[in-house]
Amino acid sequence: MTAPVLEMRNVDKSFGPIDVLHEINLKVHAGEVLCLLGDNGAGKSTLIRTLSGVHKPTRGEMLMDGEAVNFSNPKQAQQMGIATVHQFGGTYPLMSVGRNFFVGAEPTKGWGPFKVFDRQKANAIAVDAVQKFGITRITDGDRLVGGLSGGERQSLAIARAVHFGARVLILDEPTAALGVKQAAHVLRIVNEAKRRGLAVIFITHQVMHAMAVGDHFAVLIRGAIAADFRKGDKSREEIADLMAGGESMADLEASIEGYMETHEGHPPPAH
Repeated sequence: MTAPVLEMRNVDKSFGPIDVLHEINLKVHAGEVLCLLGDNGAGKSTLIRTLSGVHKPTRGEMLMDGEAVNFSNPKQAQQMGIATVHQFGGTYPLMSVGRNFFVGAEPTKGWGPFKVFDRQKANAIAVDAVQKFGITRITDGDRLVGGLSGGERQSLAIARAVHFGARVLILDEPTAALGVKQAAHVLRIVNEAKRRGLAVIFITHQVMHAMAVGDHFAVLIRGAIAADFRKGDKSREEIADLMAGGESMADLEASIEGYMETHEGHPPPAH
């Protein structure tokens, strides 16, 4: 079997004296959806930030294609093909579809100091990309993103990540604020990304949504993996019971915020 596209081995994450992640072992292969399940405060946010290069592991290692990687910042993770899409995809409501699709990487036309944004090219590429993901309602690249549904905005962000070469797609609670119809649309997009060979990490606390798309599941409780299993191994009720076994990390997260504010601009002491 080929090496996982992305893997974490015995990863811990601490902020000074505060331990948040404990011996995390996860792997995701190309064309697979790994569902990371956990209730609010289970440690999912810290895990996402560690995967995407915001935080460095305190201990353990991360690998891509079997080779150790060490991200100093999110840009390095992006350059390696790790794309993180948060709720509503980090889109800008008062910008057009074309502008949102190419924000930070705008195509231009003209020469030298006379270069300008190539709106027609950007719009054509953006509309084509989202329509290939099944978002047929978007036909005008000049349309403001604020007029799109939550599911369409998520889909735009996913299409953008794929266009710019994502190999690993980290989706942070993509269906949390959506209605039934919009959530179903996002789940179809997740399946399409899997069909295209991407490795997808789907973070959620909604068991039904995870079961609809997942191939591999991990339950996170108090910063540790409490269960790791494949599709069909556990029922919805068993998964929900596992998740309910975790206590809230609200106090711990508040302690982390206080520590970061107190030590702002100073790295946490090494363990």
